[in-house]
Amino acid sequence: MSASTEKKLAELYELIDGIEIAMLTTRRPDGSLVTRPMATQQQEDDADLWFVTSIETHKIDEIESDPNVSLGYYDDGTKEWVSVSGTATISQDRAKIHELYKPDWKAWFEDQGGDRNSGPDDPRLALIYVDAQTVHYLKAKHNRVVTLFEIAKGMATGSTPDLGREEQLGKGELG
Repeated sequence: MSASTEKKLAELYELIDGIEIAMLTTRRPDGSLVTRPMATQQQEDDADLWFVTSIETHKIDEIESDPNVSLGYYDDGTKEWVSVSGTATISQDRAKIHELYKPDWKAWFEDQGGDRNSGPDDPRLALIYVDAQTVHYLKAKHNRVVTLFEIAKGMATGSTPDLGREEQLGKGELG
């Protein structure tokens, strides 16, 4: 039986909060796909997500060419995962950048002096906003130890391990 929309959203937020890195997949202008790790900066109430990037990266061109993206999150310990399909837009809204800015961004933006100093007003900083269209996830029903036991039992018996409950959220549920 499927959970209520409110429960599914609460589980989704908990999963994303617990998994630091998403794998963002975009499509290059030649049609090939490319995936790279991105740290989620903020999630909105309707499962939409914010990421920081440099305006000088290829993913900007890729998103401008085809805004359809996929995000994958995976927790190796619990075997929980999240898949988000959505459309991405690029923003250099300084107020939003200031709102989301974290000092650890400096690790990813070399201080080149002047206004290119890795601070919130650095013109290289851009945000990627992903408007979630659909979400699919697995919520574990066991702790890590029982999950590992379920996997070992499945390997020994040839049966599929019972790791948890899969849920989906569609655009109607995401706002």
